[in-house]
Amino acid sequence: MKASFALLLSSVLASVNAATYSLSDTVVPSSFLSFFEFEAIADPTHGRVNYVDQSTAESQGLVQQASSTSFIIRADHTTVLNPSGPGRNSVRIKSQKTYTTHVAVTWPAIWETNEAQWPNGGEIDIVEGVNDQTPNAATLHTGAGCTMPSARTQTGTSTSLDCNAADNGNTGCGVQFTGVSNSYGPPFNANGGGWYAVERSSAGINIFFWPRNSGSVPSEVKNGASTVNPDNWGTPAANFPNTNCDINSHFDEHNILINLTFCGDWAGAVYGNSGCPSTCVDYVNNNPSAFSDAYFDFASIRVYE
Repeated sequence: MKASFALLLSSVLASVNAATYSLSDTVVPSSFLSFFEFEAIADPTHGRVNYVDQSTAESQGLVQQASSTSFIIRADHTTVLNPSGPGRNSVRIKSQKTYTTHVAVTWPAIWETNEAQWPNGGEIDIVEGVNDQTPNAATLHTGAGCTMPSARTQTGTSTSLDCNAADNGNTGCGVQFTGVSNSYGPPFNANGGGWYAVERSSAGINIFFWPRNSGSVPSEVKNGASTVNPDNWGTPAANFPNTNCDINSHFDEHNILINLTFCGDWAGAVYGNSGCPSTCVDYVNNNPSAFSDAYFDFASIRVYE
């Protein structure tokens, strides 16, 4: 399992129910460590991973400012693991600030949730996938009473309509980004990354993706404008309207979370389809070099409210 994931993204989050949002937070490589806090906790998804604290992550090179436009978040890729010991060292970080209605950027994972109230406080998975399986999937996880209509305006393809985490093995209500071929995995990396953005308001949640250097990238996203208007961004890759889901009651104030895990509830379950040998846990234990390209590369995160 080679989970290579290099992100170059500019995120946009907003918290007023209006078309135009104003810049409130700019997170560049030099400010990542002050914007986020480290969660050295047991992996809630039961992965073969050991989330470390900030000092450990810095000393082991799991987080680093590579340049003025590059902040790297990665997992250990040198250690053969003891089968009876902890998992592979990795990083899980959470924004110190929280956001409600907003335009935002997210398995590896870039996502938003209220951990203390999960799933009733809602979860938005912006960037999520396993192994090298494409394309990206965007998914909502909620408490009971939140479903999505089968027909809605989006370029992606709905894979499930019930967002309730207690149903269908917590698959949530997902959308695959079938409208673009390079939204995740090796095609995403080969293209040099791209931009992800999510808009959350009481009317619904929209998630957008633009490949790097695509002529369709809105200039205000590419240039980090002081204001943005998602109404001018075209059809979203994923659209989650409030038709059968009251967004305000199902989604609390959210932190932005970024983490890289291995095996666990999803990736471990589909490992047999990855083409890799042995079991997922055995492979993670014994093949550290396979994870040399398992990292995020952030250029910036911008938050608009």
